[in-house]
Amino acid sequence: MANYFLTRRSLVRLGAGSIVTQAVARAMALEPIAMWGAGRAVAPSDTVRFAAIGTGIRGCELLRASLLVPGVECVAACDLYDGHQYAAREAIQKNVDVTRNYKEILDRKDVDVVIVAVTDHQHHRVVVDACAAGKDVYCEKPMSHNVEDGFAMVEAAQKGSRIVQVGSQRVSSVLYVKAKEIYDSGRLGDVYYIQAYWDRNSSGGSWQYPIPPDASEKTIDWTAFLADAPKRPFDAARFFRWRCFQDYGEGLGGDLFVHLISGIHFITGTNTVPSRAQSTGGLYRWKDGRDFPDLLETQYDYPKFKVSIRCNQNNEGGEFIGFYGTKGTLIIRGSTLTYRPQDTREQPQSYAVMGWPAEMRNEYMAKWKAEHPQQMPLNYKVDDSVEEYTTPPQYSDVADHEANFFQAVRTRKPTVENEVFGNNAAIGCHLANYAYFNKTIAAWDASAKKIRG
Repeated sequence: MANYFLTRRSLVRLGAGSIVTQAVARAMALEPIAMWGAGRAVAPSDTVRFAAIGTGIRGCELLRASLLVPGVECVAACDLYDGHQYAAREAIQKNVDVTRNYKEILDRKDVDVVIVAVTDHQHHRVVVDACAAGKDVYCEKPMSHNVEDGFAMVEAAQKGSRIVQVGSQRVSSVLYVKAKEIYDSGRLGDVYYIQAYWDRNSSGGSWQYPIPPDASEKTIDWTAFLADAPKRPFDAARFFRWRCFQDYGEGLGGDLFVHLISGIHFITGTNTVPSRAQSTGGLYRWKDGRDFPDLLETQYDYPKFKVSIRCNQNNEGGEFIGFYGTKGTLIIRGSTLTYRPQDTREQPQSYAVMGWPAEMRNEYMAKWKAEHPQQMPLNYKVDDSVEEYTTPPQYSDVADHEANFFQAVRTRKPTVENEVFGNNAAIGCHLANYAYFNKTIAAWDASAKKIRG
């Protein structure tokens, strides 16, 4: 097995095969992969100025990743919690202007782009307003909180001719680019089944985030947080652990399913909504008042294959996607990709004829060998070997995803995960939740743009 690093600048493949009993290895350097804007200087006149709307956990992660992207500058930040505003300045290493009111950001003439990392239920109004204000948008996943919001966001982006990218960063990862190359090559044969899971086993992985000691209605704009959600008294747990509640988030679907769905769509070249979904699961361990299950498993029907996705917050299974083809298997486990071909050469069926009389068995084997002469040793292929790829330490697909977006802003060419792609992936999450909560098969009605039970 070959095992080596992928970088933004180069990929190397090492394959090993066998001729009879002799091991043969071949090394082949691939063409460099030039990720979007990485490693190139950007003229000051070409600098893209952006503001961050939402600077909590993910927002600060995006700000730190932006420091790795050439030719971009953060000029302002917005968050409803004062502590997040201070954290944004620390993440960007700059004393940028901060505010609680995102519309002040949209009014600024020096802001070309906004990075939106607010709660799911706020995505719709912030993105629609940003597009109307002439700003390009990087919106965190899942793109929408419900089906109607998603299509409204698509319409706003296209009406305003805005560049939009949704933040499922795996689709910009060098590892997923390599997986797509293998998939597109046909070496997997026909793929009819794809399995994916992302399992965690910690309080952080289950959204039981610690609540800052200064959290109060003085440091948090609770009214602005609720927006169109049901009105209720101040509750710091709902503000900081919003993924637990249907009013603001999408649970496991919006946190983890969407990454797996986006990755599968990217690798397989699929940009559609599954025709139906069926879910099972339950809330077994994290009974802290949340609405969502801590175990969710969904079966999806796509036109050419079936997909099974599971997320479990009760076991550290990690991140996994498996593509099972008629000629080979491709596995992504964490930051490692493994391709394993299958020996599909025809073999005599010795087991199936065990119940035959010896004379018949011998005649069958003799006839089979005559019809399938063995290849000469030097005719055996050396390509059919296990291949393994991994990303180097500290590699950031988040930075590559942001770089992809900012380069699209400059060129006005579509991003790798535009509003249509992001909306289709988000609908997959909505289908999973609809099927779970309604205990029914969720069918996608494409003509009506609705989920039907």
